[in-house]
Amino acid sequence: MSVTSTPDTAHGAADGPLARERAHLADSRSALRAMREDVESLDIKDVTANWVNAVILTRQIEDRIKALADLADTPLFFGRLDYLHTTQEGQRFYIGRRHVHDAVGDPMVIDWRAPVSQPYYQASRKNPQDVGLRRRFGYTGGELTAYEDEHLSDPAELERTSRLLQAEIERPRVGPMRDIVATIQPEQDEIVRSDLSGTVCVQGGPGTGKTAVGLHRVAYLLYAHRERLARTGTLVIGPNRSFLHYIEQVLPALGELEVQQATVDDLVAHVEVRGTDEAATAVVKGDARMAEVLRRAVRSHVALPTEPLMVVRGSRRWRVPAYELEEMVRELLDRDIRYGAAREALPQRIAHAVLVRMEEAGEAPDDRVQNTVARNAAVKAVVKECWPAVDPAKLVLRLLSDPEFLAAHADGILDEDEQKLLLWAKPARSVKSAKWSAADAVLIDEAKDLVERTHSLGHVVLDEAQDLSPMQYRAVGRRCTTGSATVLGDLAQGTTPWATGSWAQALEHLGKPEAHVEELTAGFRVPREVIAYASRLLPHMSPGLAPVESVRENPGSLEIRRVDGPDDLDASVVAACVASLAHEGSIGLIAADARIAPLAEALAAAGLTYLSPGEETTADSRLTLVPASLAKGLEYDYVVLDEPAAVVDGEPDERTGLRRLYVALTRAVSGLTVLHAADIPGQLEG
Repeated sequence: MSVTSTPDTAHGAADGPLARERAHLADSRSALRAMREDVESLDIKDVTANWVNAVILTRQIEDRIKALADLADTPLFFGRLDYLHTTQEGQRFYIGRRHVHDAVGDPMVIDWRAPVSQPYYQASRKNPQDVGLRRRFGYTGGELTAYEDEHLSDPAELERTSRLLQAEIERPRVGPMRDIVATIQPEQDEIVRSDLSGTVCVQGGPGTGKTAVGLHRVAYLLYAHRERLARTGTLVIGPNRSFLHYIEQVLPALGELEVQQATVDDLVAHVEVRGTDEAATAVVKGDARMAEVLRRAVRSHVALPTEPLMVVRGSRRWRVPAYELEEMVRELLDRDIRYGAAREALPQRIAHAVLVRMEEAGEAPDDRVQNTVARNAAVKAVVKECWPAVDPAKLVLRLLSDPEFLAAHADGILDEDEQKLLLWAKPARSVKSAKWSAADAVLIDEAKDLVERTHSLGHVVLDEAQDLSPMQYRAVGRRCTTGSATVLGDLAQGTTPWATGSWAQALEHLGKPEAHVEELTAGFRVPREVIAYASRLLPHMSPGLAPVESVRENPGSLEIRRVDGPDDLDASVVAACVASLAHEGSIGLIAADARIAPLAEALAAAGLTYLSPGEETTADSRLTLVPASLAKGLEYDYVVLDEPAAVVDGEPDERTGLRRLYVALTRAVSGLTVLHAADIPGQLEG
């Protein structure tokens, strides 16, 4: 492997390889600009039949213009493949974030998702895939500054770790999360390019790139199945707003602008959440058994008819006996279709029975007559009595307020103690006045789906999935019943009392038991010294999980320092932040939630400005104060961790506390400083 850097005098001439590559970059940027100008100059006046078509086409053109934006500090291409005996047009392909062609349509940059680009990620000396040379490019901002060659057909050239690849991984992080399209590894690429029809679950420890893999899989699927997903939609689900803000620029940087992002709470926002649950209550509300309790409660509204129906039309009367009405109701119950669909079907069934009697009497009614009969007042009265409308929120309100109603439908499912946990101490008067919790909103979403089917999307990405309750998994699963999912998470980072115990259980609740589980164990973000230290917690909180093997050597990246006492802790933390700010890149000060307020005061007193999680870091504002409860999924070049024991003690149980600490310890890309006045948790002693 050979590496070449600026200046071009290294090649002895201004027309050396680096200069030629820069010229191709400049030509590619000009071609992209021309592609954009071509779209901007389109005149749609004579091609749209009406104003609706015009609006739709205008929006499509605007989206295309945005997708063709040339970001000055983003490399247009990051690699090159020289094929040996390819049957493709030409033997050299530049690999980049999007396709670029010249004026006659010849490709200048190939989209990284195209089949011809795959060997860039997968080819090796053992399996060169017809690639003679793979060239990686190094950039400073948007300027091409270096390249690195791998001669895959040369047996004399040994396998080596790419220096440019390593530099790209370790590049300081300022601003939101960036794409990893230039650094995707073979095992990650296989997941990214897995087929749309199958659901994939990715178990990955800190720094293995699982979030980036999930986002790049969305980008790949939109490339390979754009028409289908344009109709059915895609959705990325994250644990909180801070996380979503952190990742929101990844897909637009890859040219994908239409992917929706949401939290689970956003999906089930049928009521205003103003309350909280004790952990034990939330665990019961999140238990999958609640689905059957709700199903029973919904179906309990159905009553079998006891009186015959008399429909009057003009001078004729048509009688449907009670037993026949009962058969219709029982048949709909036995079919176990959604409550609302059955309620809509019942008047049509009754009307059909009336039409049969009309035909037997010699009349010739058509469909319009059946619809008229279905809207008859007497028919409506029967439907209202036998199959009344159900309001999902009112149903859940009654379950949580009425001990007898709850007991009737939880019998044999929940024991008495569990039922007591569910019941509100002071029942609310109405849906609007109730102090709903996040877990209550999920119950309402389940009840709503029992009444009417939830819309299903083509593909859903679920990140930090280990923290979801069974009922939350069901809520997500309803959004992809006819589509597929990418499930991302780390069982060791489960920090809720209801965190899943295994991916098999989680996928069963999601409705995707056939999903394929992949495990990423190679760490590219967290330095080896740091991940080894954090992994001491694994046997105590997630026995059986393999620790991450970091590929990054970074001696001196971990410092653990004890301060004299609690009074000195704040000042020591501030000093550590100042020292970290001397380095390039982002700084995260992570602390137990209860420690955030005093640390905020200490930072302000020292004249240090800081951001909250989700706020975008800049060159002038690089320090973020992070509650431990919001640290998951975020990353910083340097992390200062305040009082590990307080992080553990801030959780309802030790296992959850250790997992929260594990998350906090593994947010650093370049260096971690741990400061403590109390004893370090014993599980970290090596």
